[in-house]
Amino acid sequence: MKRARKLVAALTVCAMAFTLTACGGGNNAKQEENTNAEPVVLKLATTVNEQDSFQIAAEKFAELVSERTDGAYTIEIHPNGELGDENAMLSSMAAGTLDMGIVTSGPFVNYAQDMGVLDMPFLFGSNEEAYAVLDGEVGQELLGTLESANLKGLAYAERGFRNLTNSVRPVTTVADMAGLKLRVMENEVYAKTFEALGTNATPMGWQDTLTALQNGAIEGQENPVNVICSYALWDSNQKYATLTRHSYSTAIITMSLDKFNELPEDVQGIFKEAAQEAAEYERAWVAENEATQLQEMKDNGMEVVEEPDLDSFKSAVQVVYDAYPQYADYLSRIQAVTDAM
Repeated sequence: MKRARKLVAALTVCAMAFTLTACGGGNNAKQEENTNAEPVVLKLATTVNEQDSFQIAAEKFAELVSERTDGAYTIEIHPNGELGDENAMLSSMAAGTLDMGIVTSGPFVNYAQDMGVLDMPFLFGSNEEAYAVLDGEVGQELLGTLESANLKGLAYAERGFRNLTNSVRPVTTVADMAGLKLRVMENEVYAKTFEALGTNATPMGWQDTLTALQNGAIEGQENPVNVICSYALWDSNQKYATLTRHSYSTAIITMSLDKFNELPEDVQGIFKEAAQEAAEYERAWVAENEATQLQEMKDNGMEVVEEPDLDSFKSAVQVVYDAYPQYADYLSRIQAVTDAM
């Protein structure tokens, strides 16, 4: 009887060993199959050059996605407007013919009207206020409004606080703005803001702006310090800069909603987390480099007004707030967040 029991036990152990070996072999085969599979390649477009902060965000996002999907997904970056200007990129993403892009906040109002509230002048007093709103309930709710246009907003990277440059004269008060022909983003809020400031506001895509500055078709533009430096705008007749910080401009890491919905649920989570981390990484990069870039502007001959009369600017743009009563609820909620800081 004891021998019978020992025999049964031995046979059971052998059977279990065989089963484990077979299962292990199956897993190895599956792993090998996954390793050999071609990665899914997604195209991410920007309109900026490789020195721009958008490239920093794009590269970090690509690195995180590849790492966290074990190479199953590859992000292919297309800078320099290779795949169109920002409006064209958003249109292509909405149509599902472009996978991803990093796009300045301005054009989004053409796809989801509530996004225009983020372009209101002097909305935020600091980066910290902007981050608290954008990463919080209000910002995430606004990203959700993009889905009605078949766009998926993943996270807010940063274009930053925008400042003036021009080729005509130093600007220290709003009166100095009178008659300047300035390029603004193709966005109604921006156009109304600069009309209120007394300029001849000219909406124009960024790809055409450098040429227009160089040939004198326009006299100035407005952008953050990192853009002024990455495009060496002092070489495009921009002799004067004024740190107005008149608007905080986001840069939304955006995806075609169709493409996002095609991803497995766990991969969707990876994309969202990677986008947020890449956004925060890029924000830190912008902050770290701004002082050096400001000095670079001065070293290249730009006259920089660092403390303009901002009260005169803020008074002039009050009419812009009066023109958009539809933003009252969002503005109230944003104010509540910033007041609590």
